[in-house]
Amino acid sequence: MIVLGIESSCDETGLALYCTSRGLLSHALHSQVDLHTDYGGVVPELASRDHVRRITPLLVEVLARARIKRTDIDAIAYTEGPGLAGALLVGTAFAHGLGMALDVPVIGIHHLEGHLLSPLLADPAPEFPFVALLVSGGHTQLMHVAGVGGYTLLGETVDDAAGEAFDKTAKLLGLGYPGGPALSRLAATGTPGRFRLPRPKIASGDLDFSFSGLKTAVLTASRQAPLDDASRADLAAEFQAAVVEVLVTKALAAAAQTGATRLVVAGGVGANVQLRAGLTTGAAAKGIRVYYPDLAFCTDNGAMIAFAGAMRLGLAMPAGAFGVRPRWDLGSVLPAA
Repeated sequence: MIVLGIESSCDETGLALYCTSRGLLSHALHSQVDLHTDYGGVVPELASRDHVRRITPLLVEVLARARIKRTDIDAIAYTEGPGLAGALLVGTAFAHGLGMALDVPVIGIHHLEGHLLSPLLADPAPEFPFVALLVSGGHTQLMHVAGVGGYTLLGETVDDAAGEAFDKTAKLLGLGYPGGPALSRLAATGTPGRFRLPRPKIASGDLDFSFSGLKTAVLTASRQAPLDDASRADLAAEFQAAVVEVLVTKALAAAAQTGATRLVVAGGVGANVQLRAGLTTGAAAKGIRVYYPDLAFCTDNGAMIAFAGAMRLGLAMPAGAFGVRPRWDLGSVLPAA
């Protein structure tokens, strides 16, 4: 079975073709970073219009790369939510229209489920069950994943997600958009420890996160004295070290609490080099194996949606009706039959 995956939840248009017997056939992604740079963040209306412009050419591209025809597509999976309503509608309408034309099933996928399952596209892939650390621009969560649809929330952020904290801190330091990658690049040239920032909730005894206060601590430190280039780099390095230490500590605590020997990291922040190094080292000391998606699949992408769709359709999960869910609790996603 060949599944077309469509991702259009925010500012990236991603399409991919996944075959249940041959694996990932092709994928293509268009990022809207240049489109939104002048605004310092995503403008929903501009994002939606750009999805309309990009989605058909990307379909042509993935079909050409896979060397198949549209009529070879057996099913279509699309991101039903959560995300920007207008952006989601573009992918949803395209998926249902194409599905009607090809007379194939169409299934809506939860965006975070796509991220949770994306490490299964890598080689080696983790086996169920595992603990997942989901860290992206809008989400920081720890989940126990028993199988497709078997998701139990262990902990989440009570305010800013890690990715949001990166972006907001980057803005405080005068960095451009997108802020997270810019801050990580600056941090690589600095030395943590010159400034001392808090590690919020690191010893709270639960598995929740809080990063809003960390951003405020950066603001306070930056106002104590004028920052030269070296000081900005050191402050960025200390901020990144604080976030990574909290994420690593909580993730390993979640594994210990559940008895898991496999830890999966997914989402855009999962591409952070320091986070990967910290998790790999900390997990190895406790006999835990860490799995990461390929760097190309850390950000939003069509491959994770195609794969999640293939898994659900392969388990006889029902295809959905037309609709989008800008707000959609992952806990309400139907488990596998």
